[in-house]
Amino acid sequence: GRKSIALPKNRRPIDPKRVISVVGAKANNLKNLTVNFPLGSFIAVTGVSGSGKSTLVNDILYNVLANALNGAKLVAGKHTRITGLSQLDKVVHVDQNPIGRTPRSNPATYTGVFDHIRKLFAETSESKARGYQQGRFSFNVKGGRCEACSGDGTLKIEMNFLPDVYVSCETCHGARYNRETLQVKYKGKSISEVLEMPIEEAATFFEAISSISRYLTTLVDVGLGYVRLGQSATTLSGGEAQRVKLATELQRRSTGKTVYVLDEPTTGLHFEDVRKLLLVLNSLVDKGNTVIVIEHNLDVIKSADWLLDLGPEGGFRGGELVAEGTPEQVAKNKASFTGAFLKEILK
Repeated sequence: GRKSIALPKNRRPIDPKRVISVVGAKANNLKNLTVNFPLGSFIAVTGVSGSGKSTLVNDILYNVLANALNGAKLVAGKHTRITGLSQLDKVVHVDQNPIGRTPRSNPATYTGVFDHIRKLFAETSESKARGYQQGRFSFNVKGGRCEACSGDGTLKIEMNFLPDVYVSCETCHGARYNRETLQVKYKGKSISEVLEMPIEEAATFFEAISSISRYLTTLVDVGLGYVRLGQSATTLSGGEAQRVKLATELQRRSTGKTVYVLDEPTTGLHFEDVRKLLLVLNSLVDKGNTVIVIEHNLDVIKSADWLLDLGPEGGFRGGELVAEGTPEQVAKNKASFTGAFLKEILK
């Protein structure tokens, strides 16, 4: 049979007392909107292109939350006020931007698991005998790294009028470390061999060490088991970078008072990846957090607890709240385009 993303068995109940309300949104084409976002649920903001979704969520809601909770200095779109901020402690925007623009950034450094791996290598008996500290196993500082390539593993050859060419370093052959550092082994593997492991393999390799396996299992859960631990961030696709960010969020100790904002997270993702993404987002909501997605993908829309459908058209014909409620309620709404398509799926 064909695989499909199943409908959730039951939708999370909406608590009318726990809401953030955006009152009097007038930025761009929004027509003095007042919208409630129920907390502790998975909310999808839908509507045709140009209906005002990004303006409402990114320009108004996210900017105000970031200013109030994260101490940012962003300029919010025109609105009267936003109520209910006291129930939250931070807001996170998860986008598909690269996690780092240099080849030094990788999933291990971004999630912070590399600190724990270096600590582990520094605690081996070989390291102690040689007096190696954690810094010895960093490829960003002098000491343990290969100095020929400054710990990059590659050398950049600049070509006039042509893109730069990267070649493997002749001294360390891409291992990033000097010979002495590579002689320190943990369970028969050097630090360079650990960075070359796929995350799935590394998760079983470090199973016994909870501080490390916690990070790696979340990376496997979001479907990144095939990526190498030390894979350069510049080679990760947008969807992969996004999931590295989500995994980093997932393994943080959750307070249940966080809002996650995602702008069309499924762009360019395969169906199987969409399914994994939904599992991750739902696990964030299960911890009490709020996830707000701007989305066109019907698989995501039908899985949400609450829909806010803007429209009816784009541009000056949009900017109104056409429908709100559970996907079942929106499907019954004759005025909503999203509802018409949902009706077909929810049968």
